[in-house]
Amino acid sequence: MSAHRQECDEIADASGQGPAERRLEALRDRLRVTYGTVPRGVQERLAVAEAFGRLPVEEAFLTLRHIVLHESPLGDRVQQLVHFGQLLALGRDSAARLHARGALHAGARLADLVGVAETALITSGAPGYALGMEIVAELRDSGDGDSGDGDSGDRDSGDAGSGDGGSGRVESGGVDAGHLDHGEAGSVRG
Repeated sequence: MSAHRQECDEIADASGQGPAERRLEALRDRLRVTYGTVPRGVQERLAVAEAFGRLPVEEAFLTLRHIVLHESPLGDRVQQLVHFGQLLALGRDSAARLHARGALHAGARLADLVGVAETALITSGAPGYALGMEIVAELRDSGDGDSGDGDSGDRDSGDAGSGDGGSGRVESGGVDAGHLDHGEAGSVRG
């Protein structure tokens, strides 16, 4: 047993939760910060990791993911919109839906999602655009998000709190592997 695991296992909680349950709840809390909920697929993954004594892998993965998403100079809203766009381009419908909701949870509007879908038309063609517009329609019809009246209110001034200095500029760099946490095979729309 590793020293880290032994240390975690030795921690007892006065509420009666064991160390594994406390560790799982801490992981779920990180996901709630991002999505407002714990996605079903991730909950299943955590259960498997716990059953096989592999919670340290999930802790490391979700810690890295939390740093990338929430300590990024892009800010939470823009980071979720970037994820949404990348997943549209990859045709990963389940994960794109998850990050569209994450973007709304982080303060994006339906109009922002439409803008990302339109960008997907340029970067990945009609399949990414169609998927994005399908997701926006689902969110609009379900009452999630805003009325979709168009202006997101920060197009010219940058994303307040994004850490980009108000420039509104987003520089590319590196590959984002955030889609790996969903475990669904993507499909391509056309």
